[in-house]
Amino acid sequence: MKKLFLLPLFALFMAFCNTASAQAVDTSNPDTMIKTVTQQVLDQIKADKQIQSGNITRITELVNEKILPYTDFTRTTRLVMGRNWNSATPQQQKQIVEQFKMLLIRTYSGALAQVRDQQVQYKPFRASPDDTDVVVRSVVINNGSPIQLDYRLYKTPQGWKVYDINVLGAWLIQAYQQQFNEQISQHGVDGLLQFLTQRNEQLASGKAAS
Repeated sequence: MKKLFLLPLFALFMAFCNTASAQAVDTSNPDTMIKTVTQQVLDQIKADKQIQSGNITRITELVNEKILPYTDFTRTTRLVMGRNWNSATPQQQKQIVEQFKMLLIRTYSGALAQVRDQQVQYKPFRASPDDTDVVVRSVVINNGSPIQLDYRLYKTPQGWKVYDINVLGAWLIQAYQQQFNEQISQHGVDGLLQFLTQRNEQLASGKAAS
């Protein structure tokens, strides 16, 4: 399962990084937004040796500066927690969002080194002008193998934002719901926060189980 879970962050970086010199991204159209930033990120990762080597500091900077403007990670975390989200205090919610984000960064950072000559093929985008929640579907050709990669976006006053991704039929939110719910059921919201914090400390020290 760990190899499968390498792909979601790989997908995030492919879809939502953009270089300082890149043209402005139009967030009013979800299909156009995904296509534009995908090409930009492919160019950037190939040119950035620090990203390719898995430098956590550099990757974190990219997430905070280049990815988050196109995503709603708070919405992602809230949906992962489900009804338990309302059981957390605002401070706990903020801490869980941050720790979950760092967990994804540390767990999946190695996937960035895999970016070389991947090609992206987009499926026809089907949505009506009144839709506020859509899916942009694509296929990544990696070493000749097709990888299903879909993005779920919702419309905000600031434009479209991504809150979930689907790799090979596995949606990111769904993949983490059971783990989060089990931690909260057994140890409460504080237990979930402690679990995420300890997991990040293990990954940072290189002591996490493979």
